[in-house]
Amino acid sequence: MSPPLFPPIAATDTGARLDLMQAALDRVNQGFTIIDSELRLVAWNRGFFEMLEFPLEFGCFGTPFETFMRYNAERGEYGPGPVKELVAERVKAARGFAPHYFERIRPNGRIIAVSGEPVPGRGFVTLYTDITEQRNSERLIREQNNELERRVAERTEALSRSEERLRLITDAIPALIAYFDCKRVYHFANRGYAEWFGRRKEDVPGRDIEEVIGSRLAAELRPHLDAVLEGRGVSFEYALRRGDGSLRHASTTLVPEFGPDGEVRGAYVLSADVTEQKNTQAALLQARKMEAVGQLAGGLAHDFNNMLTVVIGNLAALKERRPDDAALADCLDPALAAARRGVDLIRRLLSFARQQSLEPRPVDVDRLLGELLPLLRRSLPESIVVDTDLPEAALFAMTDPHQLENALLNLSFNARDAMPGGGRLDIVVGARALAGPEAADLDLAPGDYVEIAVLDSGQGMSAAVLARALEPFFTTKGYAAGSGLGLSMVYGFAKQSGGGLHLVSTLGAGTAARLHLPRCAPAPQPESDGIGLLAAAAGRELVLLVEDDAEVRRVVRMQLIGLGYPVIEAANGVEALALLDQLGQIALVLSDVVMPGGVDGLSLVREVRVRRPGVGVLLMSGYAGGPDVASGEVPLLAKPFSSHELAAALESCRP
Repeated sequence: MSPPLFPPIAATDTGARLDLMQAALDRVNQGFTIIDSELRLVAWNRGFFEMLEFPLEFGCFGTPFETFMRYNAERGEYGPGPVKELVAERVKAARGFAPHYFERIRPNGRIIAVSGEPVPGRGFVTLYTDITEQRNSERLIREQNNELERRVAERTEALSRSEERLRLITDAIPALIAYFDCKRVYHFANRGYAEWFGRRKEDVPGRDIEEVIGSRLAAELRPHLDAVLEGRGVSFEYALRRGDGSLRHASTTLVPEFGPDGEVRGAYVLSADVTEQKNTQAALLQARKMEAVGQLAGGLAHDFNNMLTVVIGNLAALKERRPDDAALADCLDPALAAARRGVDLIRRLLSFARQQSLEPRPVDVDRLLGELLPLLRRSLPESIVVDTDLPEAALFAMTDPHQLENALLNLSFNARDAMPGGGRLDIVVGARALAGPEAADLDLAPGDYVEIAVLDSGQGMSAAVLARALEPFFTTKGYAAGSGLGLSMVYGFAKQSGGGLHLVSTLGAGTAARLHLPRCAPAPQPESDGIGLLAAAAGRELVLLVEDDAEVRRVVRMQLIGLGYPVIEAANGVEALALLDQLGQIALVLSDVVMPGGVDGLSLVREVRVRRPGVGVLLMSGYAGGPDVASGEVPLLAKPFSSHELAAALESCRP
């Protein structure tokens, strides 16, 4: 049996035991010292000298503690300062024999932890530990934690900004957005959705659908809500009666949200206000109806004007042949007056159909209102009192009288609708001179105007409604109850006439509609009653009369002959061109506008101007005429017309 590698140490062999203890201490990766009560080194290990880089000759029994302190102070371990004071300070602290722990960074960057414990009555034992790697690791962990916290804070802030931007976007876009869960409780609603139902955005989350939108609408939409919570996307439209009484329309899409397990968690609500679209569609439908009525009115007007031309022409001719027959005059005068009222009615019909362009001329506003008031009073309910305030001196405005009548009727009917329970309607006329800022505020050029104010004591308008009152198709009336074109047509007429329309209204305090039209001087009175024109017509040049209606042609021929014009007739444009080529004596062409045979009045005029540039042309029609006529390219005489009107028109277009 081989002997043991390390023989045992005898209990009495103190030296061997000490050597073994020292060898063990030298292998510990910490420094170790024992200082006795006299502050002398009595025990140490190699790690102490290697870690703190002390000279090995200091490693002997009894080396003073002060020696180590002085060595450190001299090599700058304790920083700047007198060496003696630095050493004395540390020796004094050591004599206290108190437990202590501190960490010191050596000039080489190593971090040394010093931990000392007193030995009762015999000094103190101290351990020196190099904690550089530990502190570096801790520092790195702190830095990494700080960086992580910084990144988390940045991400949190970015997420917060993103959420805020998303809230701003969803609140700003013209859409109604919300989300509710499978229990039909809202978790989110943008501002538009909340305001749609008359609530604040903060009040919607946490409430169930019926509480937010109302039981009636919830019952109406229940099939759609059931469908989306079963996992099916649905789209639909609905109408909502708002608190102010207005009816709004929405187009809605519900999109289900599925969880990881495939179950429906809730649904997103995406809606859009389509009220304007609905109103526009209704207005477009109404406009198409109006267009159809207008076309019908135009056709009827043409036929009626031809008939009235025959009636008035024959009645006027009969009166002229028997001017001294009082009994006959008693019958003819009412008949002529009625026929002429029919002419005026046809003109109003054409104006309604918008087939009559503006014919501005000096209009006595007081006189026009006086003639309009009886019609206006008959059109308004007895519960509305109508009063006027007119100036003593007549005021003349440069405008189209028929369109002005329509404008005043439109304003009065709007006032009537604002007073369902009755009230007061005042029409005030006055002169107004506008200049500088006042004219600019009314969007008018500086100058003199006639102001016609239509004042009512009705419901008035809110600021929001007033801001849009002049927009085409905007109306606060019930669905299909109004086209929304009345005020916009009045405004357009006023602007086309060189004036403007200004509205002032307060909710619950009535409305003032002020129509401004350019003021002008009265029209000059003719020096004669037309007899001079009739006399001057005698012996005039040959007139080619072109009219497809034989009765109308006969009446107009009689008028021409009565004016002294020799007449040759054609039933259509083709015949007229043939006669024009054959007869060089033709000096004037009087033609209807609408004729069969492929050559209408306008085509005939163009051919006449090419073939016979020196021949005068005049068109007559029961219509208002096409674009070329309306633009003034060709003189137009509206049917029916009197001999005086015919004489003046022929005189103005003679070559």
